[in-house]
Amino acid sequence: MPKLFHPIPRLNRLYLSKTHLQSLDFIIGAQLNRVTYLQVSKNEITVVNETELRSLPSLTYLDMQFSTFTCGCSIAWLIQWMGSDNQTQVVAANMFTCKYPGEFKVTKLLDLDLQFCSVPLGLYYCISTTTLVLLTMLASFTYHFLKWQVVYGYYLFLAFLYENKRKQRKPLTNGCEYDAFISYNVHDEPWVLRELLPELEGHQGWRLCLHHRDFQPGKPILDNIVDGIYGSRKTICVMSRRYLESEWCSREIQVASFRLFDEQKDVLILVFLEEIPDRQLSPYHRMRKLVKKRTYLSWPRAGEHTGVFWQQLRLALETKDVPARDNPILTGVEILDCDTGHW
Repeated sequence: MPKLFHPIPRLNRLYLSKTHLQSLDFIIGAQLNRVTYLQVSKNEITVVNETELRSLPSLTYLDMQFSTFTCGCSIAWLIQWMGSDNQTQVVAANMFTCKYPGEFKVTKLLDLDLQFCSVPLGLYYCISTTTLVLLTMLASFTYHFLKWQVVYGYYLFLAFLYENKRKQRKPLTNGCEYDAFISYNVHDEPWVLRELLPELEGHQGWRLCLHHRDFQPGKPILDNIVDGIYGSRKTICVMSRRYLESEWCSREIQVASFRLFDEQKDVLILVFLEEIPDRQLSPYHRMRKLVKKRTYLSWPRAGEHTGVFWQQLRLALETKDVPARDNPILTGVEILDCDTGHW
């Protein structure tokens, strides 16, 4: 309907009485910039909003007598405008009455008390401040008491997204690109390059995924971690004091643990390079309770023979995707209880 008025841009008087109009929304976009006189009396108009009347910048005379106004917060702007606008004369404004709702019927429009429709600015500030304080307290509580549960949910969600993405891609012939993802701290890299890599890749022939060699350049680190872990049959975490202090190593073992928890398969192998006191293991207590008990390999002390260690690690890598609790291979090695932190 607004386009109906476009051919007559010089229109300055508009009579629409007794036309069963229910609103003035047709004015919006009608380009009635020169209209000074608008008569819409004896219609079924219930509400008039600011956008409609602002579309008539030259309006000086408005006749809306005998309209069926609905009295509520939606009409508050019209009441305020009629009392403050000095340009437009509203015919018989003091005689406008409410038609709906029933409790306001025959009440004069200008007599309505609609203060409850506007909330004081101070109340907004009070509500905003209170909400901010409560959110801050909730965040502090969550971080202190539920930190690992939240982190667990986050990484489990990432794992879910990765699993969906992997299903959409063409699968590899053997299911995984690598035999094992190696998670280690940079301070333990000499041991990885001097001991682990030559033995597992050189002598045993496994395909390993390493940070410095196999991560995709330019790709977010977290995405590389998730892709590396889920693209490998196993994850070998090289545990040390430095490892526990590293943020990225912490995230790697979380993703690997969540994969273990999610798939319920023996995909996680922990190798301890040194004995770690209980006090250093305690911050990981809650996270590891999700994984329950695991079997760990311990790197032999200086001067001890390493043959048994490499044999046990080879057998662990050869283990198929059986449930973690059913793995019979890693026997006779040191076991760490994640709930107590004792060997």
